[in-house]
Amino acid sequence: MAEFLLRWLHYLGGITWIGLLYYFNFVQGPFMAEADPAAKSTATQKLLPRALRWFRGGAILTFLTGLAILGKRLGESPLGAGAWSTPWAITILTGALFGTLMFLNVVLVIWPKQQIVIASAKAAASGGQANALAPAAARRAFLASRTNVVFSIPMLFFMGAASHFTLPGGGNHAAYWAAVIVVAALLEVNSLTATSGATTKPIEKIPGVIVTGFVVWAVVYGLARAFLSA
Repeated sequence: MAEFLLRWLHYLGGITWIGLLYYFNFVQGPFMAEADPAAKSTATQKLLPRALRWFRGGAILTFLTGLAILGKRLGESPLGAGAWSTPWAITILTGALFGTLMFLNVVLVIWPKQQIVIASAKAAASGGQANALAPAAARRAFLASRTNVVFSIPMLFFMGAASHFTLPGGGNHAAYWAAVIVVAALLEVNSLTATSGATTKPIEKIPGVIVTGFVVWAVVYGLARAFLSA
């Protein structure tokens, strides 16, 4: 019963979080790019803070309940330490790796950077001086959000696959995890080291971010088949 309740809350938090992630990237982002300055300022001051509160709350709920589910399942397993290397564990932990990076992007990058953008818009609207750091903060938050869209595609696949389509459990686990971590780290570094005025990245376009997400899924799934099938 306890695990079912945790899963229920996990789903509710995840739907809220990922739903708003896609809203920001596929709906609000294109609107803000086309809106006139007055509409953009109003949306930044009044709409964005509300959406971000639900966004961050959903991310926190999803992460904490997911952590609790993993702890409960692995801690209660009769296999002991060996439970971490079962097909279920490898599959769910692959999804959890991407989910954890997404959570860290929310609380350490997107949320604080967007607070700079919102405060700057409010200051300018009240006759004050806009924060000169706001454009760079907006770009950093934007690229972190785009990276989360990329991560969400393999994350959702492997989370679902843990119950319906598990990865193989044999082979070289160390090589698999090393390769997956390198792939995820390269994508994360790509967003964290971006600077204003840099060349447009493929993930800045909606088709590009979707295609990149499926490419990352294919690469990680290919790594699993290459390293874990033996």
